[in-house]
Amino acid sequence: MTDWTTTPQPIGETRWSFPPPERWPDTDLIAVGGDLAPATLINAYRRGIFPMEVTALDGKLGWWSPEPRGIVPLDRLRVTKSMRQSARRFEIRVDTCFADVMRACGDPSREDGWITAEFVTAYTLLHQLGWAHSVEVFDREGRLAGGLYGVRVNGLFAGESMFHTKRDASKVALMALVQLMRDTGLQLLDVQWCTEHLASLGAIEVSRAQYLKLLADASG
Repeated sequence: MTDWTTTPQPIGETRWSFPPPERWPDTDLIAVGGDLAPATLINAYRRGIFPMEVTALDGKLGWWSPEPRGIVPLDRLRVTKSMRQSARRFEIRVDTCFADVMRACGDPSREDGWITAEFVTAYTLLHQLGWAHSVEVFDREGRLAGGLYGVRVNGLFAGESMFHTKRDASKVALMALVQLMRDTGLQLLDVQWCTEHLASLGAIEVSRAQYLKLLADASG
């Protein structure tokens, strides 16, 4: 695995501003518009906000802060015997094929394949600047079998999406991510919404207010 302690490159200031939390609506969607420039994205993550297109608004760029929020406590990841056995069949790499992981996560044949070419371009630039990272799982034939990607801001890793083409490959990627976070002193693993699948792996829900407190502690 690679060293995540390298300081990311400066990204300057964004020309956009987000409303303060006390002005956020009760809905998960808190704002619409803006852009995917590096400074805009990092400014959002620092405030507990992330982007996704809004299907109901003709694909406009939306900014989200779920209530409640899904996180994975690093000491509560559920690692089963079968997951440990599966891990032995794979090789873990970090940051060797970031764009490939994103494209696999955004495969339009997937039910939740919302990741567009615009997002791939924007987050690949974040990756090149040292802010976004991928954890990749390769099978014994050297083929990409699963992985995940997200954004790191100090002690926060904001998980964006994960995929697998072979059984347990995405779970193995999550295992590796949690271990990497522990090894490098990261504190908060954000998974946006606590789906049934993520809950089975140890994800929990916290209130938006509690998440913002955890974020303040983690992101500095």
